[in-house]
Formats: sequence, structure tokens, C-alpha cells
Amino acid sequence: MIKIVTIVGARPQFIKAASVNRAIQASSQKNHIQEIFVHTGQHYDYLMDRVFFEELELPKPHYHLGVGSESHGKQTGVMLERIEAVLEREKPEAVVVYGDTNSTLAGALAAAKLNIPIAHVEAGLRSYVRTMPEEINRLLTDHLSTFLFCPTNQAVKNLEKEGIRSGRGRVIRNVGDVMYDSILYYSKLAEEKSTILKDLGLFNPQSAICNLQYYLATLHRAENTDDPKRLKSILKALHEIGKEVPVILPIHPRTKKVMKTYNLPVDSHRVRLIEPVSYLNMLVLEKHARAILTDSGGVQKEAYWFKVPCLTLRDETEWVETVKSGWNVLVGAETKKIVDAVRQREWGKDPLKNKRIFGNGRTSEKIVMVLLAHIY
Repeated sequence: MIKIVTIVGARPQFIKAASVNRAIQASSQKNHIQEIFVHTGQHYDYLMDRVFFEELELPKPHYHLGVGSESHGKQTGVMLERIEAVLEREKPEAVVVYGDTNSTLAGALAAAKLNIPIAHVEAGLRSYVRTMPEEINRLLTDHLSTFLFCPTNQAVKNLEKEGIRSGRGRVIRNVGDVMYDSILYYSKLAEEKSTILKDLGLFNPQSAICNLQYYLATLHRAENTDDPKRLKSILKALHEIGKEVPVILPIHPRTKKVMKTYNLPVDSHRVRLIEPVSYLNMLVLEKHARAILTDSGGVQKEAYWFKVPCLTLRDETEWVETVKSGWNVLVGAETKKIVDAVRQREWGKDPLKNKRIFGNGRTSEKIVMVLLAHIY
């Protein structure tokens, strides 16, 4: 029996972990794997947390560490202490971490200190901007990991540049993107179950289709939300865009807090602030949007897979493949650049020419097979 501890804490990690969990359950050797879920509590309210477990049919966490929102250092430190206690109790053969959050780094550090092999899903991503907390988290996690599951060939090359290669007990594989597995599995279910378009008045019952008259925006990264000038500039651009077509903005708790602190109101006729939405609702909103404006890595890829034009509200992205395809444009935070990009429509050229760059939708199966081959 192999015991694996899976560490999650934020909504993108719930989605990725759900795909791997399904692959474990479907494996012919499922009885040989015991998966222990540890939820750090990095995301902790219903709309950012429990609704995802319900929709994705994830097992109830065996451990909920209840860390909550703190400064980066304190949050990571508390997670490290509590995860270490779990690992000492469970004594797993491997620890699986996802992405680039503080939960990822804390899980990797705790496992490394106890000499437990680490499997990093979404390894090798780089923005090459060291001021980003996510960049530090992914760098350190990659250098600590035994199993590095890369989503693209570029991710493998990034690791090679840093001297991280397969061999001497380390396994590096380009397995594809686990989120592609998720979108293939859940998008049909989302269309069947979600009522978000009707709830927001975006559905035309006479034609039985979405009227497509909205932009979708997401805004949560610290580089944008923790810089009032940058956030104000982005919101100003959304207001300008919203003069012609409304912008739907599911508001992240961090963004909401900063907007309140610095008194950055929005015109509800141009920018409709709504509460965070579930994964299924988000998929439907993305699929039917005229275009998406986002600073989320996951949303950039989902836009690519749905063939919806994407404008990324950052100066760089770790998902360079989406930019090279012509379907994603980096517009940063400058008001004029964002507005001009939307109006000039310099995006959406050919999303299908590299459609296999993120794998074939069987990434989770490959991850489970590699773990079984090297641990069992």
C-alpha cells in the first residue's frame, strides 16, 4: 500500500487535485494507493473553498489546518509547522503539491525536512520576476522536488536551464496540463447544471442562447491588488471598456478589501461586481464571454481551450504558449494599453495551431502511472 499526502489550499489546487484523485480511483491499482487530503485553509470561505469540494466531488479533507489569511511569512510558517505534524503522523511515501501558492511551498519544505519525496504538479513554470511571491514558491518547490510533472516542453527547458534534470533519484516528465483534464471533464457538466447566465440576465430565453454582450474580468494577483495605482489603472480601463459592453467581475476577497481601503468604487452599470463564483459557473462565464481580461494563469489557459480571446493584466506570463499562439495578449496595467487592445482586437488569431501543447487530456493518468512505477 502506497500512502500519498495531497496538500491543497486554494481553489485552483482543488480543481487539479480532483483530476488526479479521479485518476487514482480509476486506476487498476487503486487499492494500492491511499490518498490523504490536507487542506491548509489558505482559501477558507464557502465561495472560495467548500463549494469547490462539493462540485468537484472531492473527498472531505482528512486534515483541515485552518491557517486562514496572514502575511506571506506568517502564513507559510504556520502551514509548515502544522503540515510537518501531519506528515510525522501519517508517514507517507510521497507528498503531492500543486502550483505555486504558499501552501505549495510549505508542503514541499515540510516534506523535504522529513526526507519524504515531493511530487510537484505544474513544475517548471517561470515568469522570471522574482518580486512575485508565486515565482519564489515555484522556484524553491522545483529545486526540492523528486517528481517534477511539467505541463509543457517549455517548462522542461526552464528546469534544464537551472540544472534540474532527470537522474539520481529525480524524475522529470512532460505530462501535459492537469487543468486540461478538468475542463474536458467538467465543461459539459457546467453547461447542464449552471444557471449563472440566466441569474445575471445574460441569457436570452427567446433565442435560448447567451447574448455574448459582456466581457469577463478576474483580478486577484498581489502585483495588481497590492499596488493601489496599478489597481486603480486597471479598474479605470474596465470602466472605459464597460461604456460599450458590460464587464462582469467576480470579486476576489483580496481585491474587494483593497478597493474598500483605498476607496476605489466602480460604476455598477459598467462593471458588475459579483461574488466569487463556483468552478462550473466560471467555466460557463468564460465560454460565453466576448473576451476575458485576467491576471490568473488558470483563466488564461481556459480562455485558450474555449477559444475565447484573452487579455492578460500582467507584464509577463508563465504561460508563454498562449501568447505565442496569438490568442492571448499581455496588456499590463496601463489604462490606455488595455482599452486600445480591446478596441483594436489584436488577439484571437489561431488558437488551434498548437492545440496539443498542453497534452491530450490524460495528464492525471500519467501522473498516477509515474508515481506507481517509481514508488510501489
